[in-house]
Parts: sequence; structure tokens; C-alpha cells
Amino acid sequence: MKQITLLGVPMEEGAGRRGCVMGPAAYRTAGLREELCALEYDVDDLGDVTPSPVTDIATGHTHLKYLPDVAGWTRALHAHAHTLAQKDSIPIYMGGDHALSLGTVTGHVAAAADLGRPQYVLWLDAHSDFNTPQTSPSGNMHGMPLAFACGLPGFPDLLGKPLPATLDPKKLCLLGLRSVDGGERALLQASGARAHDMRAIDERGVAALLSPFLDAVARTNGLLHVSLDVDFIEPDIAPAVGTTVPGGATFREAHLIMEMLHDSSLLTSLDLVELNPFLDDRGRTARLMVDLTASLFGRRVLDRFTSSY
Repeated sequence: MKQITLLGVPMEEGAGRRGCVMGPAAYRTAGLREELCALEYDVDDLGDVTPSPVTDIATGHTHLKYLPDVAGWTRALHAHAHTLAQKDSIPIYMGGDHALSLGTVTGHVAAAADLGRPQYVLWLDAHSDFNTPQTSPSGNMHGMPLAFACGLPGFPDLLGKPLPATLDPKKLCLLGLRSVDGGERALLQASGARAHDMRAIDERGVAALLSPFLDAVARTNGLLHVSLDVDFIEPDIAPAVGTTVPGGATFREAHLIMEMLHDSSLLTSLDLVELNPFLDDRGRTARLMVDLTASLFGRRVLDRFTSSY
């Protein structure tokens, strides 16, 4: 039987506002495990991560918010991800804000290096999260995970050790961008990553943008980590996020991406991030994220019951 491992990350320190701590519980309440079991997966829920204790971490960037807390989460998640990546199961990290990817992405990159395989990352987000401590205007660390994973300079010792391996930006694809800070824009453009904003989706469609990236993963026998941020989606249908940006992906665009990922059989790990149930409308964002995850793991449009909302 196909294996999936759920791991909750009740983390909100990277986001700068309260609420994401409730994300893992919302996914469980919305029936994520049950939906995956209905698709004939063997699902193991490991419960919630607890952060490692970090009391003293040095940095010259005093505007970084909740730095010891974020470092504690990063160290714990890096260790969990490195371990889970070596098992015959697909881990789903139920967040929690996007700072959780400081640990999950770097853990999977390190495990891929151990295996001698290339690690690819698909970033579905309104924001590029490519800030460094120097370029970040807010100091919120949920805007920094990709820069950290790619080994950009200026970060404090989040792992308590050097990064074992760094993500090659040329193996990174960002889809759905519509809010990028000036400093991180320059870093992103210089990195060589594939970065597609909503205009590119409007002009070309998600299939034309995603297919070449998936082809590259398959061609090189790569591992694929997908990080899905709630704010990738149009906030009119997914309001439960603290960083809403109008003009996001539609219901069908988001489902098409999930269906293409399933058809590719390339997914090896998944982040579900930035769900803030405190901002939701009767749980509809949590249910939408569960529906998208079900599409990613093989639920077809023809399998859906008709319902009204």
C-alpha cells in the first residue's frame, strides 16, 4: 500500500501575527487523513513537532522577529525532514507559517545529497520568500526560507551548524508570484531560478509553465518537494491567510497543478503552509486545501460529489 506520513507544525513565529499555530488541527478537523485513506493510502499521523530549545543565537540583524524560536523550529524540522526523506513514505508537513520550510526544505536537500540525487522544489506562493536578513523590510522569517535553503549569505546560525547541502536555484520553480520586495527581486533574478508571476499564468497558462519543470525533474531522476502556500490561491476563495494578495490562482488553476503533479508521479514531499484558521470563513479554506491535497494524491474531478456551499 502507498505510504503517507503526516507531521503537524504548529508554528506561527515566522509570520508576525497569531493564528497559524492552529493550522495542523484545522487540517485534521477538515479530514485530511480520511481523504487520503479513501484514496487507498496508508496514512501515519506522527502528531505535532516540538521545537528544539535555542536560547542564544547571534546576529547583527536585530529586526529579525522571534529568532530563537524560529531557530528551534528550524533545527527540529531539519532533523525530522532528513529522517523522513529516507523512508518509503511521502511526508506532508501541515503548517504552520512558511518559516517551517527553513527546516523542511534544507532537510530534504541534505537527504537528497546523501542519496546522490538532485533535489527540486516547486514553490506555489504569492511571495518569492527570497529575502535575506539584510533585504527583509519586516524581519518576518517566513519570507526567507528559499534564500536560506539556497545558501545565500547573512543568515544567523539557524541550524546550529553549516548547511549540509544547498538548494541549486536552477532546480527551483516559483509559480503565482504577485508580491516581491525590491531587494529579494534582485536576488531572485540573479539566481537563475524559474520564477513565474500571475501575468505569466494569465498569458501562458499553468500547464505550459509547469510541464518543462516536471520534465527536468523526471529527466534527471530528481526528488520533488512541493511547498503550497494558502496565499497562492485567490483570497476570495481562500481567505484564511495573513498575507492576502488579490489576483491569485483560481480554483481550477490550483487543481490543475495538483492533477499534473499526480500524473507525473514525481512528488516526494509536501508543505502545506500559512493556513490561519482564525481568519477562515467556516473552515472553507481548510477544506479547499484538503481538496487540493486529495487532487495531488489522485482524486479525480469525476470522483467528487456535487455539493453546495
